[in-house]
Amino acid sequence: MYTFIFAVIGLVLGYFVYGRFVERIFSINPENQTPAYTMQDGVDYIPMPWWRAFLIQFLNIAGLGPIVGAVLGAAYGPVAFVWIVLGNILGGAVHDYFSGMISIRMGGMSIPEIIGKYLGLSVKQFMRGFTLILMILVGAAFISGPAALLSSLTPSHLTKGVWVVIILFYYIIATLLPIDKIIGRFYPIFGLALIVMAVGITIVIFTGGYIHDIPEVWNNFHNMKANADKYPLFPMLFVTISCGAISGFHSTQSPMMARCLKNEKEGRKVFYGAMVTEGIVALIWAAIGMSFYGGVNQLNSAIAGYNGEATIIIREISNTTLGTIGGILAILGVVAAPITTGDTAFRSARLIVADFLRFPQKKLWNRVMVSLPLFVIGFTLTQVKFDIIWRYMFWSNQVLATVVLWAITVYLAQQKKLYIITLIPALFMTAVVTNYILIAPEGFQLAHWVGLVFGIAIPIACLAVFARYLKR
Repeated sequence: MYTFIFAVIGLVLGYFVYGRFVERIFSINPENQTPAYTMQDGVDYIPMPWWRAFLIQFLNIAGLGPIVGAVLGAAYGPVAFVWIVLGNILGGAVHDYFSGMISIRMGGMSIPEIIGKYLGLSVKQFMRGFTLILMILVGAAFISGPAALLSSLTPSHLTKGVWVVIILFYYIIATLLPIDKIIGRFYPIFGLALIVMAVGITIVIFTGGYIHDIPEVWNNFHNMKANADKYPLFPMLFVTISCGAISGFHSTQSPMMARCLKNEKEGRKVFYGAMVTEGIVALIWAAIGMSFYGGVNQLNSAIAGYNGEATIIIREISNTTLGTIGGILAILGVVAAPITTGDTAFRSARLIVADFLRFPQKKLWNRVMVSLPLFVIGFTLTQVKFDIIWRYMFWSNQVLATVVLWAITVYLAQQKKLYIITLIPALFMTAVVTNYILIAPEGFQLAHWVGLVFGIAIPIACLAVFARYLKR
């Protein structure tokens, strides 16, 4: 109980204390004109109130991520609370803030171009392809999942294939239209609904007696995951819970709002604030995950019983705790939220390609030419098993976060600013993604000691390269 409460307080304090510290390191200038004005085009560069940008940013980076990841991560025990708080404040929120603010200073530049500017041409070329693939993977995953669920809730003639086509058609419309037509009007409502859903779950935690079943970290600071030998805390937890702690996907979304903010002083509220809000949502869902079935062991049994389908658990929790309203919000959470994440993933993919080709997007036909191949690839991927796409998306997401942290570190070093605030998270995430791909079922499936050895060696090698860079 107290661990959960302290964790929420820790995130709030992190926003006001460490967030302000990070803002000072960046050195905002409220007098600077933002790209929303200097590059206004009526399509992607449009001035927007900060609260609207905040809700859109929150929905774009959140979707189903901080709910599914938190519920699955809760199976590791209350140590998940620690990771969410520290990962969010020191890693994820810093990652999101700088990726958005650097983009503002560079005319709304997309993240692969920012990476290339600070890590070199070869890294830029690789990350253009890597990030583009990740965006298409996210888009495809968030077509297949909602389509499968909708087919189970609607008449038999509305098959998964039919829903795939319907959702894909919506993606095309949302990706091509100016950002203020659909995303700017409706996504703040969806973002607010996710927050209301989390608030409702919080009230139930305290009034429904669940609070007493939430374990304390000081009594359970160990891996409580079933088959713990197969799923070591490091690195599995740090990939399972990405949204809510740190997620590379967020860096692809920040430039979209960087093109809409009216003033640099709004950056901390929108970028750092949205990430902290997502962290609080993740804490809430981790807490109800640990307590709803009576404890962490029982949650592990439920996950095994549902074959790892966290969306079923989410629906069960929502329907039981919030009744009819919970059922509606559950549908919103497992259908609308991932769909909105999917379409912004495709929109980001369009902007990445357009930036790479230096292809203006003001004309509709130009947007169609860029988007059409992306949707063809995305539709093809919907024919692949959902769990395969999802597993590789998890790891790829954290790889992107790692590379972005290194790019920000070089940026801060060049600016002669306190680069250690991103250097330490970059080293940690380098260890995580290296270890994971070596031992994970979808990776090389090597012995855990091999992952640990390389998980230490690779970050040390990266640190040595960075030290040489500083000397030059």
